[in-house]
Amino acid sequence: MRIVIKLGTSTLTHATGKLNIRRVELLCKVMSDLKNAGHELVLVSSGAIAMGVGKLNLTKKPSDIPTKQALAAVGQCELMYIYDKLFSDYHHTVAQILLTGSDVEDPQRRENFHNTMSRLLELGALPVINENDTVATAEIAVGDNDTLGAIVAVNVQADLLVLMSDIEGLYTADPRKDPSAGLIREIRELTPEVLALAGDAGSALGTGGMVTKLRAAGMCMAAGCDMIITNGQRPEDLYAIAEGQQVGTRFFAKKEA
Repeated sequence: MRIVIKLGTSTLTHATGKLNIRRVELLCKVMSDLKNAGHELVLVSSGAIAMGVGKLNLTKKPSDIPTKQALAAVGQCELMYIYDKLFSDYHHTVAQILLTGSDVEDPQRRENFHNTMSRLLELGALPVINENDTVATAEIAVGDNDTLGAIVAVNVQADLLVLMSDIEGLYTADPRKDPSAGLIREIRELTPEVLALAGDAGSALGTGGMVTKLRAAGMCMAAGCDMIITNGQRPEDLYAIAEGQQVGTRFFAKKEA
């Protein structure tokens, strides 16, 4: 399978913004093993700004754009250094791609991106993609890597997009507020009732929420790509996902009649 895996900030870092070393090491080990098994993987990684917070020993994520851009510049270097080191331990080569909205909106640039991604996968590399937060003010202000993950999945004709976040999947209500909320295992259509289940807040260091995840699901489903929302605290769940087992909430692509 060709799988796009999106890692949220809460999956990669502690609440302090410092790297969650044990979890990231396990994630890279599992993804390397899946590549060894023959799967093609693309990694969409959040965390640059949050890691910049930790690297510069700030106490919280800033609200102004220039500081966010500066932190992204610092944190992106750290993020790619870590990925390069950990994947190299398992003999896999990473490739960094930083995107802005205009890179996928402009037809020529979108085609260039598609061609580059296709060649990287043919060469056996593991592309690591993030928004170019150092220059893309619109993305930092209102963007998110859930949507970016869906854009990438659609562009590379992925079989599956996996969103690894700080929640098990889509619930009947907000499980942080309602202990009786139940996990919904399968979604085959984004009805108004399903869309109404979305909240609007993510983690303190991240930018996403269920709204962005459902938006990503809609993009994937329309393009023939399944999507799964699952908890990033269990990297080994990627094995079960690759085997087609039931994990988190799965959004099924629309099949042509």
